[in-house]
Amino acid sequence: MVNQQQLWDEDAAAQYDAPGEGMFSPEVLGPTVEVLSELAGGGPAVEFAIGTGRVAIPLAAAGVQVSGIELSHAMISRLREKVGEGDIPVVQGDMTEASAGTDFSLAYLVFNTISNLLTQDEQVRCFQNAGRHLAPGGRFVIELWVPQLRSLPPGHGGTVEVHEPGYLLVDTYDVLHQHVISHHVRFGPELSDGRDARIERTPHRYVWPSELDLMARLAGFELESRWADWDRSEFDAESRSHVSVYRRSVG
Repeated sequence: MVNQQQLWDEDAAAQYDAPGEGMFSPEVLGPTVEVLSELAGGGPAVEFAIGTGRVAIPLAAAGVQVSGIELSHAMISRLREKVGEGDIPVVQGDMTEASAGTDFSLAYLVFNTISNLLTQDEQVRCFQNAGRHLAPGGRFVIELWVPQLRSLPPGHGGTVEVHEPGYLLVDTYDVLHQHVISHHVRFGPELSDGRDARIERTPHRYVWPSELDLMARLAGFELESRWADWDRSEFDAESRSHVSVYRRSVG
Protein backbone atom coordinates (compact mmCIF):
# COMPACT_ATOMS: atom_id res chain seq x y z
CA MET A 1 0.00 0.00 0.00
CA VAL A 2 1.41 3.38 -1.05
CA ASN A 3 1.34 6.13 1.57
CA GLN A 4 0.54 9.22 -0.51
CA GLN A 5 1.23 11.51 2.45
CA GLN A 6 4.81 10.22 2.54
CA LEU A 7 5.12 10.32 -1.24
CA TRP A 8 4.16 14.00 -1.38
CA ASP A 9 6.28 15.11 1.55
CA GLU A 10 8.23 18.29 2.30
CA ASP A 11 10.99 17.43 -0.17
CA ALA A 12 8.50 16.76 -2.97
CA ALA A 13 6.63 19.99 -2.23
CA ALA A 14 9.86 22.01 -2.16
CA GLN A 15 10.91 20.63 -5.56
CA TYR A 16 7.47 20.78 -7.17
CA ASP A 17 7.31 24.38 -8.34
CA ALA A 18 9.27 25.32 -11.45
CA PRO A 19 8.09 28.85 -12.32
CA GLY A 20 8.05 29.53 -16.04
CA GLU A 21 9.10 26.00 -17.00
CA GLY A 22 7.31 22.82 -18.05
CA MET A 23 3.81 22.62 -16.66
CA PHE A 24 4.35 26.05 -15.07
CA SER A 25 5.13 27.72 -18.40
CA PRO A 26 2.77 30.40 -19.75
CA GLU A 27 2.06 28.37 -22.89
CA VAL A 28 0.71 25.54 -20.68
CA LEU A 29 -1.00 27.54 -17.94
CA GLY A 30 -2.53 30.16 -20.25
CA PRO A 31 -4.82 27.79 -22.21
CA THR A 32 -5.57 25.76 -19.06
CA VAL A 33 -6.82 28.79 -17.15
CA GLU A 34 -8.69 30.12 -20.16
CA VAL A 35 -10.64 26.88 -20.68
CA LEU A 36 -11.40 26.35 -16.99
CA SER A 37 -12.54 29.95 -16.55
CA GLU A 38 -14.91 29.58 -19.50
CA LEU A 39 -16.29 26.26 -18.24
CA ALA A 40 -16.89 27.72 -14.77
CA GLY A 41 -19.30 30.15 -16.41
CA GLY A 42 -18.99 32.75 -13.69
CA GLY A 43 -19.61 30.24 -10.89
CA PRO A 44 -17.28 28.84 -8.22
CA ALA A 45 -14.76 26.06 -8.92
CA VAL A 46 -13.16 23.37 -6.78
CA GLU A 47 -9.83 21.76 -7.61
CA PHE A 48 -9.23 18.18 -6.50
CA ALA A 49 -5.55 17.71 -5.52
CA ILE A 50 -4.88 21.43 -5.62
CA GLY A 51 -1.20 20.93 -4.78
CA THR A 52 0.84 24.11 -4.49
CA GLY A 53 -1.70 26.13 -6.49
CA ARG A 54 -0.15 25.86 -9.96
CA VAL A 55 -3.57 26.22 -11.63
CA ALA A 56 -5.72 27.54 -8.79
CA ILE A 57 -3.75 30.73 -8.21
CA PRO A 58 -3.86 32.03 -11.82
CA LEU A 59 -7.47 30.85 -12.14
CA ALA A 60 -8.41 32.86 -9.06
CA ALA A 61 -6.49 35.83 -10.48
CA ALA A 62 -8.69 35.49 -13.60
CA GLY A 63 -11.77 36.11 -11.44
CA VAL A 64 -12.94 32.59 -10.60
CA GLN A 65 -13.77 31.80 -6.98
CA VAL A 66 -11.59 28.73 -6.29
CA SER A 67 -11.57 26.24 -3.42
CA GLY A 68 -9.48 23.09 -3.12
CA ILE A 69 -8.97 19.63 -1.66
CA GLU A 70 -5.46 18.36 -1.00
CA LEU A 71 -4.17 15.30 0.86
CA SER A 72 -0.60 16.48 1.42
CA HIS A 73 0.07 18.77 4.38
CA ALA A 74 3.37 19.77 2.76
CA MET A 75 1.74 20.83 -0.49
CA ILE A 76 -0.83 22.92 1.40
CA SER A 77 1.95 24.60 3.38
CA ARG A 78 3.67 25.50 0.12
CA LEU A 79 0.41 26.91 -1.23
CA ARG A 80 -0.05 28.99 1.94
CA GLU A 81 3.29 30.68 1.31
CA LYS A 82 1.66 32.19 -1.78
CA VAL A 83 -1.98 32.84 -0.87
CA GLY A 84 -4.05 32.90 2.30
CA GLU A 85 -7.01 30.75 3.32
CA GLY A 86 -9.34 33.65 2.64
CA ASP A 87 -8.24 33.81 -0.98
CA ILE A 88 -8.26 30.07 -1.78
CA PRO A 89 -9.76 27.90 0.99
CA VAL A 90 -8.44 24.33 1.08
CA VAL A 91 -9.74 21.24 2.86
CA GLN A 92 -7.07 18.73 3.85
CA GLY A 93 -8.21 15.24 2.90
CA ASP A 94 -8.66 12.50 0.33
CA MET A 95 -10.27 13.60 -2.94
CA THR A 96 -12.44 10.47 -2.94
CA GLU A 97 -14.36 11.62 0.14
CA ALA A 98 -13.35 15.05 1.52
CA SER A 99 -15.89 17.84 1.04
CA ALA A 100 -15.16 21.45 0.16
CA GLY A 101 -18.86 22.33 -0.15
CA THR A 102 -21.65 22.01 -2.68
CA ASP A 103 -23.20 23.79 -5.66
CA PHE A 104 -19.94 24.40 -7.50
CA SER A 105 -20.19 25.10 -11.21
CA LEU A 106 -16.90 23.37 -11.94
CA ALA A 107 -14.72 20.65 -10.44
CA TYR A 108 -11.40 19.84 -12.05
CA LEU A 109 -8.54 17.39 -11.67
CA VAL A 110 -5.50 18.11 -13.83
CA PHE A 111 -2.09 16.77 -14.85
CA ASN A 112 -2.85 13.03 -14.62
CA THR A 113 -3.65 13.21 -10.90
CA ILE A 114 -6.62 10.84 -10.96
CA SER A 115 -4.05 8.12 -11.72
CA ASN A 116 -2.60 8.69 -8.23
CA LEU A 117 -5.62 6.71 -7.05
CA LEU A 118 -4.36 3.17 -7.45
CA THR A 119 -7.59 1.19 -7.69
CA GLN A 120 -10.58 1.37 -9.99
CA ASP A 121 -12.87 1.68 -6.97
CA GLU A 122 -11.02 4.76 -5.70
CA GLN A 123 -11.22 6.37 -9.12
CA VAL A 124 -14.98 5.74 -9.30
CA ARG A 125 -15.39 7.24 -5.83
CA CYS A 126 -13.51 10.32 -7.03
CA PHE A 127 -16.14 10.82 -9.73
CA GLN A 128 -18.89 10.32 -7.16
CA ASN A 129 -17.31 12.90 -4.87
CA ALA A 130 -17.11 15.36 -7.75
CA GLY A 131 -20.82 14.83 -8.31
CA ARG A 132 -21.54 15.68 -4.66
CA HIS A 133 -19.69 18.97 -5.07
CA LEU A 134 -21.43 20.10 -8.25
CA ALA A 135 -24.72 21.82 -8.87
CA PRO A 136 -26.97 20.06 -11.42
CA GLY A 137 -25.46 20.64 -14.85
CA GLY A 138 -22.03 21.36 -13.34
CA ARG A 139 -18.90 20.13 -15.09
CA PHE A 140 -16.05 17.87 -14.02
CA VAL A 141 -12.84 18.26 -16.05
CA ILE A 142 -10.05 15.67 -16.07
CA GLU A 143 -6.66 15.98 -17.76
CA LEU A 144 -5.03 12.59 -18.25
CA TRP A 145 -2.42 10.83 -20.34
CA VAL A 146 -3.23 7.99 -22.72
CA PRO A 147 -1.39 4.77 -21.80
CA GLN A 148 1.41 4.18 -24.30
CA LEU A 149 1.25 0.40 -24.33
CA ARG A 150 1.88 0.28 -28.08
CA SER A 151 5.41 1.52 -27.40
CA LEU A 152 6.23 -1.49 -25.21
CA PRO A 153 8.62 -3.82 -27.09
CA PRO A 154 7.52 -7.48 -27.08
CA GLY A 155 8.70 -9.17 -23.92
CA HIS A 156 9.63 -5.89 -22.21
CA GLY A 157 7.78 -4.12 -19.42
CA GLY A 158 9.15 -0.60 -19.65
CA THR A 159 9.61 2.44 -21.88
CA VAL A 160 11.88 5.46 -21.87
CA GLU A 161 9.50 8.41 -21.98
CA VAL A 162 11.91 11.34 -21.61
CA HIS A 163 15.67 11.58 -22.09
CA GLU A 164 17.33 14.95 -21.85
CA PRO A 165 20.45 16.41 -20.21
CA GLY A 166 20.26 15.73 -16.48
CA TYR A 167 16.93 13.87 -16.57
CA LEU A 168 15.61 10.46 -17.57
CA LEU A 169 12.03 9.20 -17.21
CA VAL A 170 11.42 5.44 -17.39
CA ASP A 171 7.93 3.96 -17.03
CA THR A 172 7.54 0.31 -16.02
CA TYR A 173 4.18 -1.40 -16.54
CA ASP A 174 2.12 -4.05 -14.77
CA VAL A 175 -0.48 -4.57 -17.49
CA LEU A 176 -2.45 -7.10 -15.43
CA HIS A 177 -3.36 -4.52 -12.78
CA GLN A 178 -3.09 -1.39 -14.99
CA HIS A 179 -0.28 -0.06 -12.85
CA VAL A 180 2.70 1.96 -14.00
CA ILE A 181 5.62 3.25 -11.97
CA SER A 182 7.39 6.36 -13.23
CA HIS A 183 11.09 6.36 -12.38
CA HIS A 184 12.49 9.90 -12.42
CA VAL A 185 16.28 9.83 -12.65
CA ARG A 186 18.02 13.16 -12.13
CA PHE A 187 21.78 13.42 -12.48
CA GLY A 188 24.59 15.86 -13.08
CA PRO A 189 26.30 18.76 -11.31
CA GLU A 190 23.04 20.67 -10.86
CA LEU A 191 21.92 18.36 -8.02
CA SER A 192 21.94 20.46 -4.86
CA ASP A 193 22.51 17.57 -2.42
CA GLY A 194 25.92 16.66 -3.80
CA ARG A 195 24.91 13.25 -5.11
CA ASP A 196 25.76 12.07 -8.61
CA ALA A 197 22.17 10.95 -9.23
CA ARG A 198 18.78 10.85 -7.54
CA ILE A 199 15.91 8.47 -8.29
CA GLU A 200 12.29 9.20 -7.39
CA ARG A 201 9.40 6.83 -8.11
CA THR A 202 5.71 7.61 -8.43
CA PRO A 203 3.04 4.90 -8.83
CA HIS A 204 -0.08 5.32 -10.96
CA ARG A 205 -3.09 3.38 -12.16
CA TYR A 206 -3.55 4.14 -15.84
CA VAL A 207 -7.05 4.52 -17.28
CA TRP A 208 -8.22 4.24 -20.86
CA PRO A 209 -10.60 7.02 -22.02
CA SER A 210 -13.43 4.50 -22.49
CA GLU A 211 -13.00 3.24 -18.91
CA LEU A 212 -13.02 6.81 -17.66
CA ASP A 213 -16.29 7.42 -19.52
CA LEU A 214 -17.89 4.41 -17.83
CA MET A 215 -16.78 5.66 -14.42
CA ALA A 216 -18.42 8.97 -15.26
CA ARG A 217 -21.70 7.30 -16.22
CA LEU A 218 -21.74 5.33 -12.96
CA ALA A 219 -21.47 8.63 -11.08
CA GLY A 220 -24.20 10.41 -13.03
CA PHE A 221 -22.08 12.24 -15.62
CA GLU A 222 -22.11 12.36 -19.40
CA LEU A 223 -19.16 13.13 -21.65
CA GLU A 224 -19.61 16.61 -23.09
CA SER A 225 -16.27 17.22 -24.84
CA ARG A 226 -12.87 15.62 -25.28
CA TRP A 227 -9.78 17.30 -26.71
CA ALA A 228 -6.17 16.27 -27.13
CA ASP A 229 -5.01 19.30 -25.13
CA TRP A 230 -6.16 22.56 -23.58
CA ASP A 231 -5.95 24.21 -27.01
CA ARG A 232 -9.05 22.12 -27.91
CA SER A 233 -7.21 20.28 -30.66
CA GLU A 234 -8.89 17.13 -31.95
CA PHE A 235 -8.48 13.95 -29.94
CA ASP A 236 -7.58 10.99 -32.14
CA ALA A 237 -5.88 7.59 -32.05
CA GLU A 238 -2.42 9.20 -31.94
CA SER A 239 -3.13 11.58 -29.04
CA ARG A 240 -0.90 11.05 -26.03
CA SER A 241 -3.21 12.85 -23.61
CA HIS A 242 -6.73 14.21 -23.35
CA VAL A 243 -8.81 16.83 -21.60
CA SER A 244 -12.26 15.36 -20.93
CA VAL A 245 -15.24 17.47 -19.88
CA TYR A 246 -18.08 15.66 -18.11
CA ARG A 247 -21.42 17.21 -17.24
CA ARG A 248 -23.49 16.20 -14.24
CA SER A 249 -27.02 15.11 -15.10
CA VAL A 250 -29.68 17.73 -14.38
CA GLY A 251 -32.39 15.25 -13.40
